[in-house]
Amino acid sequence: MRIFGKWLGRTLLVLILLTGALLVWKREEVTRLMAVNSLFSAEKIVHNFSHMDSLFLAAPVPRGQAPVSELVIGQPITLPDAYAQWVSARALTSVVVLKDGLLRHEAYYLETGPDDRRISWSVAKSFLSALLGVLLEDGTISSVNDPVTKYAPALRGTAYDGASLEDVLQMESGVRFNEDYLDFWSDINKMGRVLALGQSMDGFATALTEKDAKAGQSWQYVSIDTHILGMVIRGATNRPIPELLAERIIAPLGLEQAPYYLTDGHGTAFVLGGLNLTTRDYARFGQLIAQNGLWNGVQVVPAAWIAQSTRPSAKTVKGNTQYGYQWWMPADARQGEVFARGIYGQYIYINQPLGVVIAINAADRAFRDAGVTLSNIAMFRAIAEAAQ
Repeated sequence: MRIFGKWLGRTLLVLILLTGALLVWKREEVTRLMAVNSLFSAEKIVHNFSHMDSLFLAAPVPRGQAPVSELVIGQPITLPDAYAQWVSARALTSVVVLKDGLLRHEAYYLETGPDDRRISWSVAKSFLSALLGVLLEDGTISSVNDPVTKYAPALRGTAYDGASLEDVLQMESGVRFNEDYLDFWSDINKMGRVLALGQSMDGFATALTEKDAKAGQSWQYVSIDTHILGMVIRGATNRPIPELLAERIIAPLGLEQAPYYLTDGHGTAFVLGGLNLTTRDYARFGQLIAQNGLWNGVQVVPAAWIAQSTRPSAKTVKGNTQYGYQWWMPADARQGEVFARGIYGQYIYINQPLGVVIAINAADRAFRDAGVTLSNIAMFRAIAEAAQ
C-alpha cells in the first residue's frame, strides 16, 4: 500500500508538472480562450470592445499617406426627447452624427473616448462588400454569378460547392450553421474558439459539409458566408484582405487612426466581424457610401455597386428587416435608407435623402431583445429629422 501511495503521488506530481508545462507552452492560446469566455461579461464588455488587440491576434490596416479628412463642426442638433434614455438603455459608448458631411453631434459614454478603436462586429461585412465592388469593377472578379469555387477551390466538396458569390453576399448559401450567440456549442461560438486558439478559419469553413437548403433557395443569416467572400477575394488577388482594404478603401478616406483586423493563427483576417476603427472613422466610411462612393472627387467605390448592394434583394421574410449584399434595410425602408449592423449595438445608419450618417458603438447586452432593432431605427430616423 505504501508503494502504491508513492507511485500515485509521483504520478500526480508528473501530471501537475506536465499540465503546468502545457499551460506555459500554450499560454497565449489559453489567455485568448479565457478572453472569449469573458468577452461579453457585464464588468468587462466596454473595456474589451475598445481593446480587442490586447485579447486576440491582430493585423494592421495601414491608413495610407492621405491627410486626415477634417470633420467640420456644424450647428448642434436639438436631440429627440428620448435620446438620453435610449443612450442608457442601449449602453451606447459613442455617437457621431454627420449631416451633409458636417459634424452635428458627437458624444462618448461609459468612460470611453474619441481615440478608442472599437470592434465593428458585423459592420465589417459592409466594408468587405465595398471592397468586392471595387474588384468587380476592375475585372479582378468577373461576376457575382461566378461560383465561389472558381476563386476558392478549397471549397469544392464542401457545403459551399455550387453556391455563387451572390448567394453568399445575400446570405443564401444554404449552409447549415447555428448563429445562436447564447448557445455555447453553436457554430458561431465554436468559430470564436477557433479564432481564440489561433487555429484556421479557412479550415473551419472547409469542414462545413451539411446544408439546410439549396444555394439561392432561401435566406438565413450565417456569418460564415462572409468568410467565404474573404476566401474568394484572397483567391482572386493572392493578397491579404487588410492590405487590399487599406489600398482600395481606407487610404483615400483620410482616417484619423489606422484600423486593425483580428486574425486567426495563420494571419487570415476575421473579415466577418474583426475590423476595429474609431467611431469618427466609421462615420467617414458611412459618408463615403452616402456620397455613392465618391470622396474628394475620387470614385473610390463604383456608384452602380453601391446602388446594387444596398437594395433589398435577398429572400428575407416579409415584414422583417431586409437584406442586400452585406447591407441591411428597414422593413419599411425609404429610398436611400440603409445600415450596417453588428452585435451588441454597432451601427452605421445612412439616410441619403436627408443627407445624414449616424455611427454608433455600444456594449448592449440586451441587443437581441424583442423590439430593440426597431427602436434603434426609430431613433436614427428621429435624429436624422432633427438634423434638418
